[in-house]
Amino acid sequence: MAMPYDTFAAAAAKTQEGGPVSDKTTKTDIWQGTLALMVLKTLETLGPLHGYGVARRIEQTSGQRLTVNYGTIYPALVKLEQEGYVTSDWGVSDAGRKAKYYRLTRAGRRRVEKAGREWERTTEIVAQFLSMAPGED
Repeated sequence: MAMPYDTFAAAAAKTQEGGPVSDKTTKTDIWQGTLALMVLKTLETLGPLHGYGVARRIEQTSGQRLTVNYGTIYPALVKLEQEGYVTSDWGVSDAGRKAKYYRLTRAGRRRVEKAGREWERTTEIVAQFLSMAPGED
């Protein structure tokens, strides 16, 4: 089972069948909050995108090791919008279809910075435990 990372996001603490983001090869869960961080970082990097574009970019950036289900990306985007981290406007996609485009707000940029620092600190702590030899104090 996935370990909760933070409470600011709507993310991924379920199994592959019911969860939003999964690792295709090992079918492991990702920590709660990481989907929101990936969405925010994607929007920070690329600018405004529609939900499908955000999902595809996350999959591409992961080297196709993660699958982002549509039933999860859109609720995550709605939650991020409700929290004030993203805003949206209607536009037309490259395919000529009406699409909602999401972009990062100032609060979203601050959240990316803070969450990035928290993530680095957390992974450093976990790495220390994983590097311990059996019987080591």
